[in-house]
Amino acid sequence: MTRLMGWLERWKPAAGVRAHLYAAALLWTVVGLGLTAAGMAWSFSSAFPWSLLLAGAGVAAGLVKGRYVLRAMAERNAARIIARGDGRCLGGFLSLKTWLLVVLMMTSGIILRRSAVPRPVLGVLYSAVGTALLVGCSTLWRAFGSLGNGESPPKMG
Repeated sequence: MTRLMGWLERWKPAAGVRAHLYAAALLWTVVGLGLTAAGMAWSFSSAFPWSLLLAGAGVAAGLVKGRYVLRAMAERNAARIIARGDGRCLGGFLSLKTWLLVVLMMTSGIILRRSAVPRPVLGVLYSAVGTALLVGCSTLWRAFGSLGNGESPPKMG
C-alpha cells in the first residue's frame, strides 16, 4: 500500500451500513421537502384556480414518478449500501454515478431558475421532483429502520 493510500485509509470518514442508509434517507427527505416547498410557493404565486391546477399537477406527477421510478432507485441504492457492508467512506452512500447525477440536477436547477421560464411553471417541475423524492425516501427509511430493530437487512433490488 502506498503512503498516500495508507493516509487516506486512516483518515477516511468511515461509517457503518446504518449511517449510510440514514445519510441517503435524510438527503432524499431534506431535498424533497425543499423542492416541494419551493415548487408549491411558485405554483401558488399564480392566480386561482391555476395555482391549484399547477400544484396538483406537480404533486400528481411526483407521486407517479416516485412510485414507479424513484422507489426502484432507492431499493437499488439500499441494496448497494447493504452489500458493501460496514467501514466504507460515508460519502459512498451514493455511487459515483449518482453523485454525478446530483451535480447535473443542481446545475439544471440553477440554469432553470435563471431562465425566462415563469416561476409557476417551474413550480410544477420542482413539486414533481420533490414529491417523487419524498415517495422514494420511504424505501430508504424502511431499510434504515429495519437494521435498527436488530432484524436482518431487508431484501432489496
